[in-house]
Amino acid sequence: MPASASRTAPQAASWGGLVRRALLALPAVLLLSGCSLFEAPEIQRGNRVTEDQLREITPGVQTKADIRALLGSPTQTSTFNDNQWYYISSRTRQRPARQLLVEDQKTVVVEFDERGVVDKVRVLTAADGQPVSMVSRETPTPGTERTLLQALFGNIGRVGAGATQPNIGPGTAGPPIGQIR
Repeated sequence: MPASASRTAPQAASWGGLVRRALLALPAVLLLSGCSLFEAPEIQRGNRVTEDQLREITPGVQTKADIRALLGSPTQTSTFNDNQWYYISSRTRQRPARQLLVEDQKTVVVEFDERGVVDKVRVLTAADGQPVSMVSRETPTPGTERTLLQALFGNIGRVGAGATQPNIGPGTAGPPIGQIR
């Protein structure tokens, strides 16, 4: 047997072992890569104020026009006065068959004095939020409740689709407007 043939057999065995190991490792690699492969993209929502922009705001010097030029229009203003501007932003991911995942939520509050000059700047995060419980009650509307007798006898004598509305209008047999029968 030639010397080259004896070298080829061990090399083929080592290549076969390498291929076998690679095939065994392939499912683990696919599982690990799948964690980020199918992850939803990050979505930026709202007007994100950067740290550099916050450093440019000087209380007592800048006006509403300066802040609008620097940060843009506010996401929301105060309900009762126009002297508080809110810049609300968050980074979210939509997860399949689950609720929206909010990764980073931030609100920058810029407060102005009576002259429209910046008074104070605050940064609020999700930790500063307070839970709000929903109330499931309904406000009653007067005049819409029906009594038992109205429910039992209210539709007696009404027949057909148009029986619920009075038949008054042009071309009907009703009395002319302003006259009483």
